[in-house]
Amino acid sequence: MRSAFAVCLVFAGCCSNVIFLELLVRQHPGCGNIVTFAQFLFIAVEGFLFEVDLGRKRPAIPIRYYIVMVTMFFTVSVVNNYALNLNIAMPLHMIFRSGSLIANMILGIIILKKRYSVFKYASIALVSVGIFTCTFMSAKQVTSETSVRENDGFQAFAWWLLGIGALTFALLTSARMGIFQETLYKQFGKHPKEALFYNHALPLPGFIFLASDIYNHAVLFNKSELYPVPVLGVTMPIMWFYLLMNVITQYVCIRGVFILTTECTSLTVTLMVTLRKFVSLIFSIWYFQNPFTPWHWLGTLFVFLGTLLYSEVWNHLGATRLMPPKEDKKN
Repeated sequence: MRSAFAVCLVFAGCCSNVIFLELLVRQHPGCGNIVTFAQFLFIAVEGFLFEVDLGRKRPAIPIRYYIVMVTMFFTVSVVNNYALNLNIAMPLHMIFRSGSLIANMILGIIILKKRYSVFKYASIALVSVGIFTCTFMSAKQVTSETSVRENDGFQAFAWWLLGIGALTFALLTSARMGIFQETLYKQFGKHPKEALFYNHALPLPGFIFLASDIYNHAVLFNKSELYPVPVLGVTMPIMWFYLLMNVITQYVCIRGVFILTTECTSLTVTLMVTLRKFVSLIFSIWYFQNPFTPWHWLGTLFVFLGTLLYSEVWNHLGATRLMPPKEDKKN
């Protein structure tokens, strides 16, 4: 039951979060730092009040482990958001991050010495082909469009390539963090609310290094047009409204993900998040009219089929719960 509830939180929160993120980056592509800071601050304050009892509750998992975890978590969040400022379109951003299924399995084999069924390897192959196709076609799109508009296609491609490198780094770091969480829960028990708080509270001092960028975007947000907030009957700059909604939906999303990490394996969580990303992707293309060629759709189809193949293996094995039987075996 908790797993089903967590899945609902993930799909509702994460899909709506992507909408408000795209509304933000369409106006100010470099606003990733202020978005990340607002998300971390909101979740940290909520956890300080309701989870750690104003700091009086001792953590069940030693702080030193949380420091390692939050270093990875902070890095992934900042790098992923900053990649949007490097010629990375939102659809490609979502597609590329769906490669976490591949990264998680590769690191599981290397670090945890896991072995998987032929069906899982086949599903990962499909996902890999799909991501490569979308990435390759996006590269051609970047160079062709910018060469006509600005006559600097090579420079635009270089920035795009840097963005792909940033996404790759974040992808591997995120997968490593998932495996690290899984091993911690086995050793100290499951504490999703506590992990949610420390993962967002401990990195807050790191935003000091991004303070000037955050301040500059706050000034830009203040200058945006006024928007009458429904129900509340107040008006506020529309960019601040988008940010507020992004923060709230991010909290719902991340809360669901952290519950899932206590109910399922790291690979299962990755699968659920991957499916959520493709629901968001389809809506983003339809609602925002993002450019998407038939080759992009083919790549998306490969990724989606690979993910479905992974789930169909569970159904073939007779799984009736959300969490699959632990068929993965160590050497």
